[in-house]
Amino acid sequence: MPSNLDEQFQTLHEIARAARRNLADGPWDYMMGGTETETTLRRNRAAIDAIAFRPRVLRDTSKVDSTSTFMGRPVRLPVMLAPVGSVESFTPGGGATSAKASGAFGVPHMLSSACNPGLEATAAAADNYRVFQLYVRGDDAFVDDHVKRARDNGYTIFCMTVDSAHYSRRERDLDKRFVKPWRQAARGMEWQAALSWDQVKRFKDTHDIPLILKGIATAEDAAIACDHGVDGVYVSNHGGRQLDHGLGSLEVLPEVVRAVSGRAVVMVDGGFLRGTDVVKAI
Repeated sequence: MPSNLDEQFQTLHEIARAARRNLADGPWDYMMGGTETETTLRRNRAAIDAIAFRPRVLRDTSKVDSTSTFMGRPVRLPVMLAPVGSVESFTPGGGATSAKASGAFGVPHMLSSACNPGLEATAAAADNYRVFQLYVRGDDAFVDDHVKRARDNGYTIFCMTVDSAHYSRRERDLDKRFVKPWRQAARGMEWQAALSWDQVKRFKDTHDIPLILKGIATAEDAAIACDHGVDGVYVSNHGGRQLDHGLGSLEVLPEVVRAVSGRAVVMVDGGFLRGTDVVKAI
């Protein structure tokens, strides 16, 4: 979809250079960094780069259909904008800007609960395929309230992040003394630490909105998630920003797909930058 940005930027490298010029050190390191030694962050990219193509030739590729479906709805590409917290640190519109982009391009947008201007204002800003992601920082009533608000504002899928029992040690942020806007007023971290499969069971027993669990990194947990009736298994290590020294997401993906065995939709993030990376995951 042509825009003035198409003339200004032709590659991801140009966008990254422009971001570096315009961002202060704190937001830049928050965006680019990971936890502790950043080993998991590097393994995400290394796992993608380790996969090679075996190209076949003399096949008619004059017509290519890249459309797909996600949770029963058509999408332009098998791609979703992943939930990113504190987008407002990089662009004034925050999550609303991401929502507008997803609507214009025809792919889903998963809005982070740690992103301004919040689920209502973001929904009002764009006509797009909406998924809401929640950090569980409250009791059952807290979850129920977010489900209701999400549904009332056109979010058709709900996601719970399950790999963040404790906020990670992001040493780049610590070095710059950078604190994300939402963390300055964060409450309820003890609920996040206590999250268990009991809450997943209660959610499925209580709500009829499709549920995704984000942060699955083993076949064992993928199987348990499916046993609890989840609709989506989201393979993720938080971009290497939560627990360090884990496997790259693409290293984990095959075992998760085998464990799920068609019982849920499987999605993955972590180091993906371009279309060839998406092809490797598929």
